[in-house]
Amino acid sequence: MTNPTAPADVFLAEDATASDVPIWLVQQGASLSAMPLEAAQHAWLAEMGFEGKAKQQTVLPGADGRIAGVVFGMGDGAAGVPSGPSELLLGHLAQTLPPGAYRLGQTPQNPELAALAWGLGSYRYRRYKGAICEPPPKLRIPGGVNGAALVNALDAVWQGRDLINTPASDLGPGELEAAARDLANRYGANVTVITGDDLLAQNFPMIHAVGRASPRAPRLIDVTWGRADGPAITLVGKGICFDTGGLDIKPAAGMLLMKKDMGGAAAALTLAHMIMGAKLDVRLRLLIAAAENSVAGNAFRPGDVLTSRAGMTVEVGNTDAEGRLVLADALTFADEEEPQSVFVFATLTGAARVALGPDLPAFFTDDDAFAADLVAASARVGDPVWRLPLWTGYESKLDSQVADMNNIWNSPFAGSIVAALFLKRFIKKARRFAHFDLYGWRPLATALGPQGGEPQTARGLFAVLKKECAH
Repeated sequence: MTNPTAPADVFLAEDATASDVPIWLVQQGASLSAMPLEAAQHAWLAEMGFEGKAKQQTVLPGADGRIAGVVFGMGDGAAGVPSGPSELLLGHLAQTLPPGAYRLGQTPQNPELAALAWGLGSYRYRRYKGAICEPPPKLRIPGGVNGAALVNALDAVWQGRDLINTPASDLGPGELEAAARDLANRYGANVTVITGDDLLAQNFPMIHAVGRASPRAPRLIDVTWGRADGPAITLVGKGICFDTGGLDIKPAAGMLLMKKDMGGAAAALTLAHMIMGAKLDVRLRLLIAAAENSVAGNAFRPGDVLTSRAGMTVEVGNTDAEGRLVLADALTFADEEEPQSVFVFATLTGAARVALGPDLPAFFTDDDAFAADLVAASARVGDPVWRLPLWTGYESKLDSQVADMNNIWNSPFAGSIVAALFLKRFIKKARRFAHFDLYGWRPLATALGPQGGEPQTARGLFAVLKKECAH
């Protein structure tokens, strides 16, 4: 068991009781006089210098020595983590308050987001910890919030985090397949898996090439759900369960976080979980190209020429650019049924991190309206993204003298853009394509969660798809 609690365990049913400790949310500069507090408590706030600054927190003592209330600063109302609505800050309280039952003393502008932030901030990864931790503080679900939908979203994110946080010793391609099967069984989805040398027999040669050096067989995991004639949405995830870099081996420091190189698959699984749990009226397909990029005598080599499922040949300029190779075969497979949308998730390039840092995933699409909706929706839910261009002027950077293309541009420039252009070459029929180049990891704890795995982009994209399905 990876957590001592599940998302449902950090909430209480909607009806408040007299024993619940109220949490008062105060914007910076707002008058405190309207708060239903005793004179001594108002004096306490003044003595503590409470001004309502973002994340400023004061516990109010009661006459019996118990906590009588909590006053929490919301800043200017748009001081999220690091941007967005201040309700995103509520996760900080879930990490800092002592165990007990709490409720919001007043209804915030977005109670659903406040409750979601509490649940995100409550997450802990405890699989390998022997010590028993104290129970988390619990929040009474605010009035009007759909508790089932709230828990479904949190369950999806928590499980995505668990997958990324699990070391490669306990999460290889087989375990990733098991996670997909568990999710499919939960929602009555269908699963097929192509494993090992069957990848060659069924024409997935690049997935096979990348994973063949590992004793843990590579595989393509294919999950389908929803009515057959619904809007077809296909999610494609990079499931490299550990990346040594292959024969172009990474330095030791470069391997320390490579258990998270399946973060794209985790994000795709998280989004699929949300879609199925919310019963969105779509025909969902989830494809995960799962492999381990290992070093052995049969590893693929720099300079090898691989033939893709699409028939195009690819010269291997670097074996550490393996994610785009496995994704290419999966994208070709996805494109063959002409879906309405193909979304691909991958911890693909260090270049995206250099450009935007770990907290801001890059995304690429030719659909301007979709891009605008996604940027706005992602900011609202605290799952931000930033659009980078599919700049066709860089297409020639993938030229090869011996094959149809190279898998890299041997240059320090525009690495994330060139990688996105490589992927897009394998999409011919889908009406909408977007690629998410994410980090999959939170380097430092924030109000929305501890240091560790994070299935970035899933919550933001779900907000867009949910809105589209409502129209």
